[in-house]
Amino acid sequence: MSDEKLVGIVLVSHSAAVAASVAELAVGLAGGGTTAPVAPAGGVEGGGLGTSAELISAAAASVDRGAGVAVLTDLGSAVLTVKTLLAEGDELPAHTRLVDAPFVEGAVAAVVTASAGADLVAVEAAASEAYTYRKV
Repeated sequence: MSDEKLVGIVLVSHSAAVAASVAELAVGLAGGGTTAPVAPAGGVEGGGLGTSAELISAAAASVDRGAGVAVLTDLGSAVLTVKTLLAEGDELPAHTRLVDAPFVEGAVAAVVTASAGADLVAVEAAASEAYTYRKV
């Protein structure tokens, strides 16, 4: 299966290292074969903690294959930055959604589901469902 039809995933964290590590984990756990396009968008330009509208927009553009883009975030201002970009209307690819999901578990669920060829609605549902995962 070509990744041209897969939902793209953007992982937004206040830390570039966290975003990159969660992306690496999610891709690694997605298994072999074709993996959905995933891009971390962490920190701010030049390093440091924070969120960057420019980095988020660039990451979303890089994973957009026309099937939609699911954006998962870690904390408050990351959510606000993505909401602002969505409200502006032309900063993110068409069919981009902010997904309400736990960052790590949701990222894994989103990447695995998108890599299986699911549509954006199913990817969002799988990531959101990660809130129900029990550890004990």
